[in-house]
Amino acid sequence: MNYLEILNQGIGEKPVSVQKKPKAESIHQALLEAEKQAHQNKLKYDFQQLMGNWHLVFITGTKESKKKWSNVIGKGFYLPQFINVSINYYSDEKEVNQGKVVNQVNVGLVKFSVEGPIKYLEKKNILAFDFNYLKMYILGVQTYQTNIRGGENSTESFYRAKINQLAFFSYFLVTENLICARGRGGGLALWKKDNME
Repeated sequence: MNYLEILNQGIGEKPVSVQKKPKAESIHQALLEAEKQAHQNKLKYDFQQLMGNWHLVFITGTKESKKKWSNVIGKGFYLPQFINVSINYYSDEKEVNQGKVVNQVNVGLVKFSVEGPIKYLEKKNILAFDFNYLKMYILGVQTYQTNIRGGENSTESFYRAKINQLAFFSYFLVTENLICARGRGGGLALWKKDNME
């Protein structure tokens, strides 16, 4: 099985059992192979390919977390079913390769949502982001909202900042069904498209 087949199997909707999914080590190796192929073939992805709602399926630790929690994290892990993490990208109609991100975390009856600006460096497949607004919901009702990290005032400085000053994902595989990236901290992540059957 090649790396793309393994990753597609890893994002399968509601498997009959966890055993049907590839082992964490197989997903980790498939992510590394996909990243290697992207670099060797100098693959480029369009900003619009990232637009939409993506659910986080699998993550590995960052360089720091691996040092501290290597026995727990191992080669990475699937997110538990009781935690739902999604990321939504929206493009700006006026500005090229800019837009907004909304990241949501659902745990039981509580949902946290953070949002902020994004910019895409197409030559490197890097999507930089910042979060400047937070909302909290309980049972679907918004109970709290606040500006964070300077709120809207920080957006202008975000667009002026150099990439090494920002949080970012470096995408190395983008298909209709999944996206894979390495974060600034060194961790790997696999998301699946929200509208998958």
